[in-house]
Amino acid sequence: MSQEDAPPQGAAGQAAKRHAPATRRNRDSLLAALCAALPPGGLVLEIAAGTGQHAVYFARGLPHLTWQPSEPDPELRASVAAYAAEAGLENLRPVLALDVTQRPWPLEAADALVCINMIHIAPWACALALLEGAAALLPAGGPLVLYGPFRRDGAHTAPSNAAFDRALRAQDPAWGVRDLEAVAAEAQARGLRLDTVTDMPANNLTVVLRRD
Repeated sequence: MSQEDAPPQGAAGQAAKRHAPATRRNRDSLLAALCAALPPGGLVLEIAAGTGQHAVYFARGLPHLTWQPSEPDPELRASVAAYAAEAGLENLRPVLALDVTQRPWPLEAADALVCINMIHIAPWACALALLEGAAALLPAGGPLVLYGPFRRDGAHTAPSNAAFDRALRAQDPAWGVRDLEAVAAEAQARGLRLDTVTDMPANNLTVVLRRD
């Protein structure tokens, strides 16, 4: 870990923390989904860890796994580091600087990957890069777990998701709620098969892809 990403201390650590209200609302249902999808041991790489609130909650709730958060934004990495320093969990690794579009990734292997609420708030190229990176890192049968809103059979699953999609595209035309079938097809082309799709609260899905 570089000096830049060292865990903030004291008042500086509190100031570095960022808060995402949705993490408190969805963390329990997500933890249950992860318990079903993740292996009984090993290293889990979290892509786009955001504030770090999920990383701490999942590392605490899954003590049999080593949790490796990563995040491209330096301010958010500082937030992850602050939450991690406060939690003091032995199975939570220091946050990595990782941009899915920049290869090689700063990690050579992982037993599972988790990516929450990222592919719709990023260009499509980031989703493809995520799938390529997962295919390169995961062992046979290893899961890539995606969470967020998706379109199914070319349609939104709820009016709120349609409104959210319009808001995303207004902010950046390259963003938007993705078609599950398109994600699954691109995953299959890279050696990742669609395993399970689970309905979640707030019209989201947990999608598990596994390395062939």
